[in-house]
Amino acid sequence: MRAIDAGILICMECHELNRQVPDTDEQTCTRCGALVHARRPNSLMRTWALLVTAAILYIPANLLPIMTVSSLGKGEPSTIMSGVIQLVQHGMLPIAAVVFIASILVPTFKLVGIALLLFSVQRHQPLSARQRIIMYRFIEFIGRWSMLDIFVIAILVALVNFGRLASIEANLGAAAFSSVVILTMLAAVTFDPRLIWDNTESDDDHD
Repeated sequence: MRAIDAGILICMECHELNRQVPDTDEQTCTRCGALVHARRPNSLMRTWALLVTAAILYIPANLLPIMTVSSLGKGEPSTIMSGVIQLVQHGMLPIAAVVFIASILVPTFKLVGIALLLFSVQRHQPLSARQRIIMYRFIEFIGRWSMLDIFVIAILVALVNFGRLASIEANLGAAAFSSVVILTMLAAVTFDPRLIWDNTESDDDHD
């Protein structure tokens, strides 16, 4: 049985359990006074909006140069993928693998994973609630690693600044990529995982 079936609402601010008051449009938490809702208002709409925006920005994030490395006054901008290729050519396979996974695979998986969650919840697709919640938790877990590439660039820009001798500059691709990461993290936050269980009728999902 779901908590909502028992007339219990959870406060998303302090996690206090509140008895649902019938015939009330706005109910406040008995502990902290915050508004409590059976489900986050417009959760699917907000998540779709953030996800679509992130998907649009994902294109320039991969096509635009993410940083420019200059040595002795010479240098050329590089995209995420060209940077991975350069690392492979220099024999830095472990670093190339980390950059590829953190900067390409993880954001792609988050975009596809959140879209699948939204589609399965809205269209009642044949995914069990257990499969959906595992996917949601995995998306939340890997989200923190998406900023690895940006952290590395920020550190390099701050440390490597020796004028014409050597310097590293962040480009527009870094801003677009940061926006993608932030938007996908917000999309995971605005999605209400309780919706996963609302349209599940299979008894196997509750074992």
